[in-house]
Amino acid sequence: MSSASLLTVDLKTEQDVVHARQRARQIARSVGFDRQAQTFIATAVSEIARNTVAYGKGGTLRFALKEVGERRLLDMTFEDKGPGIPHLQAILEGSYVSPVGMGVGITGTRRLMDHFEIDSTPGQGTRVSFGKVLPPDDRGMPLPTGALLTELARAPPQALIDEVLGQNRDLLATMSDLQALRGELAQANEELESTNRGVVALYAELEQRADELKRASEVKSQFLSNVSHELRTPLNSINALSRMLADEADGKLNEEQQRQVSYIRQSAETLTRLVNDLLDLAKVEAGRIDLHASKTSVNDILSALRGMMRPLQAGDQVELTFVDRTRDLALHTDEGKLSQILRNLVSNALKYTERGQVSVTVAAPTAGRVEFVVQDSGIGISEMDQARVFDEFVQIRNPLQSRIKGSGLGLPLSRKLAEAMGGHIVVSSRIGQGSVFTLDIPVALPVHSIEDAARAEANGRILIVDDEESTRYVLRHMLHAEGPWSIIEAPDGTEGLRLAQAEAPDFILLDIYLPGLNGFEVFRSLKGDPATAAIPVLVLTSSILGADHLEQLKGAVAVLPKSNLSRSLLSAHVNRVLNPSSAA
Repeated sequence: MSSASLLTVDLKTEQDVVHARQRARQIARSVGFDRQAQTFIATAVSEIARNTVAYGKGGTLRFALKEVGERRLLDMTFEDKGPGIPHLQAILEGSYVSPVGMGVGITGTRRLMDHFEIDSTPGQGTRVSFGKVLPPDDRGMPLPTGALLTELARAPPQALIDEVLGQNRDLLATMSDLQALRGELAQANEELESTNRGVVALYAELEQRADELKRASEVKSQFLSNVSHELRTPLNSINALSRMLADEADGKLNEEQQRQVSYIRQSAETLTRLVNDLLDLAKVEAGRIDLHASKTSVNDILSALRGMMRPLQAGDQVELTFVDRTRDLALHTDEGKLSQILRNLVSNALKYTERGQVSVTVAAPTAGRVEFVVQDSGIGISEMDQARVFDEFVQIRNPLQSRIKGSGLGLPLSRKLAEAMGGHIVVSSRIGQGSVFTLDIPVALPVHSIEDAARAEANGRILIVDDEESTRYVLRHMLHAEGPWSIIEAPDGTEGLRLAQAEAPDFILLDIYLPGLNGFEVFRSLKGDPATAAIPVLVLTSSILGADHLEQLKGAVAVLPKSNLSRSLLSAHVNRVLNPSSAA
């Protein structure tokens, strides 16, 4: 660290305080500080000089230019031999209140300067050193000590009236700057309010569109259900009559008549399967599907599937194999729905495999889960079409399309049934190399129905504490989109604490910057009260918090910036605490 001394000022009288202020402004201007920084430096020097004269019984002030690493700063050091400063630590912490204003200059200078040190010993005096970093334009140039010393020697101290006039000019300039900032702030607030209104309007429109889509889905489901029921009766009659004719109950049929009856029966059975799929799809979408769990085993499932699928094999050109790697794992699931899903997967594999192999492999890679992997060596599915195969009524163009017909409902229905059973289906495939469909479901189906599960989830109550109505609106819609949570809202910290104690929510979303009680105080009160200490708190902030602030929030679920908050991120944190099985 290098240093170059500039000037020493003796401080004994009030006139010396004015002289010190003038010299501070002059030096600050000479080394390149702007008008605002000059005012900061002059004000800080004036405050500490006044303390030195009033409380330290006089002392000295030294101006110097210092280089500390890559930083250059203007340093000012005060020394006196006075009685020292009592309550220094309380003054620095901002908790000391003096009837004569002692300590105000110290805390104010500390805020205005980039560097601040103070050392005070009772009976031995006080040393205060502070400085401000020079503007970056002067980096790489030698310290201008020679020219500056010459300028200081030539410039005599100004009269007191000149200093007062200078302070008035600084005050007017500061007031003008504040007025301009106030105008900019008002404009920014107006723009923000307009943006908030736009966001609220957008979410209202999205909510309206969501309601319209929901109503459209309900109408579609009702239509499918009604049509399916209306078609079932005549189809059952056609199936029964065709069987009766095929059995020759009313007389013998010739060969041509038998062929015609078989065509009628096959068409009726195909249409019946389509109607059944439509009805099941409507039930799943409406959330009215019934799951009936019963005890079964992997071997029972594969045996039944083997019997159903053998007739669909295209001669000896396609080999159908079944492999059980679970050693006949016991299952507690809806055997009918599971068989329906596997039947769709295997029948598709057989339809689109002209020669080669179709295999069904069962494994239990993780505890409590079972995987059914249906793999074929057929025509395959392009990567861009792999997501579309699960859309309703979608038929992917392929070389076998001319002779293989389908409804486009098997895979969509299978995926929805799997999800209703707590599982999922994924696909991987390459053109010309076959496809692999993997069904993953729990070994034991939950005993509650889907409706019971939804009601249980709705019991989770979340308290949102935020003073911005638009923010509460956005958070409320994010939460409702991910689960049927019960939402409680508080517009400030005081109301938030009251609701936390009165309502005992399961989870709290807490904003840091609140009117009245801020977020830090609310968090401290929540964790200090035995009635609310165990409630998980997720902290939201619109600015970056320092290490000391984060230490005050120790024990929170997380501290998230509002700018990066998304529905999925919020849902992940809430579910991790309130619904661990869903988060996993």
